[in-house]
Amino acid sequence: MKKVFYLKTCDTCLKILKKYNLKDWELREIKINPITTEELEEMYKLAGSYEALFSKKSNQIKLREIDPKTLQEEDYKELILDHYTFLKRPVFMTDKEIFIGSEKKTVEALRGFFAD
Repeated sequence: MKKVFYLKTCDTCLKILKKYNLKDWELREIKINPITTEELEEMYKLAGSYEALFSKKSNQIKLREIDPKTLQEEDYKELILDHYTFLKRPVFMTDKEIFIGSEKKTVEALRGFFAD
């Protein structure tokens, strides 16, 4: 399995995706084709927590008046499934590895993954 979850309106996602040959990857635009519970559970197994998959920059946090400090693992899961902007992106996922978000260390790890 090789999947990338991204938003086509996210310039950062598109910039990262353009760097790699993704012809063997399933590209999932999460606004049009939201992630499933099963996919989120697969991500969880690789990431170790739902919080690691949760975007604390989502505009929905302010709109819904959510205090991220009060959230538990189950809350993160429900929110990610409820609205696509709660998923930190892009997410590159294989059977054994996951790369979440656009932080420098993640992008460097992804570069190393594609260099192998």
